[in-house]
Amino acid sequence: MSKAIIIGGGIIGLFSAYYLNKSGWEVEILEQGDLTDNASFGNAGMIVPSHFIPLAAPGMIEQGFRWMFNSKSPFYVKPSLNPELIGWGLKFLKAANKQHVERSATALRDLSLLSKKLYTDLEQDADFDFGFADKGILMLFKTSKFEDEERHTAEKAISLGLDAQYLTADECRKLQPDIELDVLGAVHYHCDAHLYPNKLMVALVNHLEKAGVRIHRNTPVTKIEHIDGKITRAISNDKSFMADTYVMAGGAWTPAIAKLAGLNIPLMPGKGYSFMVDEPQHRMTIPALLCEARVSVTPMNGQIRFGGTMEIGKINQQVNMNRVAGIVESIPQYFPDFTPALPRQKDIWFGFRPCSPDGLPYIGLSDKYKNLAVATGHGMMGLSLAPATGKLIDEVMNSTLPSASISQFSPNRY
Repeated sequence: MSKAIIIGGGIIGLFSAYYLNKSGWEVEILEQGDLTDNASFGNAGMIVPSHFIPLAAPGMIEQGFRWMFNSKSPFYVKPSLNPELIGWGLKFLKAANKQHVERSATALRDLSLLSKKLYTDLEQDADFDFGFADKGILMLFKTSKFEDEERHTAEKAISLGLDAQYLTADECRKLQPDIELDVLGAVHYHCDAHLYPNKLMVALVNHLEKAGVRIHRNTPVTKIEHIDGKITRAISNDKSFMADTYVMAGGAWTPAIAKLAGLNIPLMPGKGYSFMVDEPQHRMTIPALLCEARVSVTPMNGQIRFGGTMEIGKINQQVNMNRVAGIVESIPQYFPDFTPALPRQKDIWFGFRPCSPDGLPYIGLSDKYKNLAVATGHGMMGLSLAPATGKLIDEVMNSTLPSASISQFSPNRY
C-alpha cells in the first residue's frame, strides 16, 4: 500500500484524503490548527458552476482602484511594498484580459460540474448529512449596469451548456413570496446548489478518521527534506513524517510551506467575513448573491449566513468592522425586511482564501519533485471545487486519466 502525506487539513486537503483513502492509499494529514476554524467553516456554502469567470478579469483593475478608497467596499488591496504582493499584483495585471477569461471558462465550468456531481453522489452516503440543496442561486441586481452584465454572463453560461434563466423582479418574488424584495431582476442559475459547510467539515473529519486516516492536529510543517528530486520527509518541530508521496494543500499558508521545499507558488490571502442571523420563519430557500454589493446570502440550518469582502494582504487576525458594516448596510437595500444589526466582534467569522494571481487553482504534480502534488489557490471557490480537486489529485497520483482537464491549473505555470 502506498502512503501519502497531505500538508493542510482544510476542505481541499480533506477531500484529497477522502479520494486517496477510497482508492487504497494510506493517508496522514498534517494540519497546523485544530480543524475547528478552517476557511470553509465560514464559507457561503455555494456550489457554483455559474462562476466560470476568474477573479482576474477585465474591469476588476479599474473597479479595484475605485474600491480602494472606500473603507466599506467589497474588494480591497492594501497598498504595500511587500515584494510578494507586488509580484502577485503584476501577474494579476497580466492575466486580467478577455483572452484569459475565454480560455478559463470551459476548464472552470468542467471542474465545477464535476464537483457538483461528486457532492450529489456523496449525499447518498449514510456518513454524510450536510444540508445539500439543489435549488440554484439567484444573482440579484438593482441597476441597469449590472442587469446588462448579468444578462451577458447568462448568455455566455447558456452557450457553455449551463442552465441559467433571466427573471424579472416579479418572477423573483414568486419564487420566495414571503420575502420583501427590492431589485430590478435576477439571473437564476439552476445549475448551482448549496450546503451547510459546518456539517460537511465535521462529517468529513469523522468519516476519514473512521476510515483509518490519521489526522495530526496542531502540527505545522517547519521543514521539508528532499534528495534527488524527491521529498523524503516533512518535519513538524521535533516530529518527522515520511511517505511515498506528498500533497501540498495548505490554503493561504501554501507559499510559506512551498518555500520550505524551494518552490514558488504565488498566492495572496484574501480575507473574507461572515456572520449568521436566525431565520425561524424559513422564508428564504434559494441562496442569493447581491451583485452590486458582492454579498452572499445563504439559508443554513434555520439561519441565514451573510458573507462578503475580499481583502488582499498579509494574514492578520484583525476584524475590520467597517467592512462588516458594509455587508450589513447592503442587505436591506435588496431585502427591506432583513435588517440585521452589526454583529458583535466575537460573532463575526473571518478566514483567508488562497488567491492565485490569475484566479485559477493550482492542481497537479510539481515538475521539481516527482512525488509532490499541489492542490491550492481556489480563492472563494474552495468549498465549491473541493471534491473535484480531491478526485483529480487521486487520479494524477494513481497515473489514471483525469476526470477533467487540469492543463490550465498546472502548479508549474509561474
